[in-house]
Amino acid sequence: MASASPRRRELLSRLGLSPAAIQAADIDETPAPRELPRDYARRMAREKALAVCVNDAFVLAGDTVVACGRRILPKAEDETTARACLSLLSGRRHRVLSAIALRAPDGSLRERLSETVVRFKPLSGEEIEAYIAGGEWDGKAGGYAIQGSAEGLIAWISGSHSGVVGLPLFETRALLKAAGFAIA
Repeated sequence: MASASPRRRELLSRLGLSPAAIQAADIDETPAPRELPRDYARRMAREKALAVCVNDAFVLAGDTVVACGRRILPKAEDETTARACLSLLSGRRHRVLSAIALRAPDGSLRERLSETVVRFKPLSGEEIEAYIAGGEWDGKAGGYAIQGSAEGLIAWISGSHSGVVGLPLFETRALLKAAGFAIA
């Protein structure tokens, strides 16, 4: 697995799978100028799958992007960024694009993309500050983690909950089966 994300490992275990090895891909994750969110998510997953050096094994990689319109929201590395993301998402719909790529032992590459629409309730300043104080935003795309207390701030979603967490299980299962990987 080309990811050190504990969330992706936990989600993969829901399919009855455990990676034989975990090797985080070290790639530049800067969006290209004018790169659209879908293209960016797909490129990141593909580059991660190709960057990990493992012979004769399947390599699964993924990337999750939060997009508001054509804008790719950053992974929140500080409170200021998290606060700006949450303020932007307050009361609005946005898309969460979760791309996965699978490199087979023969070198072939397969890809899938999950798109989920998420709508936050209008957030008060106090709600944003309470969420920031909890720290769940740290390192998360768009400054929130749906699997935590942010779930109580989300009015509705349409699409894959597991995709918003970081690994769309329906698409992952289909991708593995199509590649000939033994999965129930």
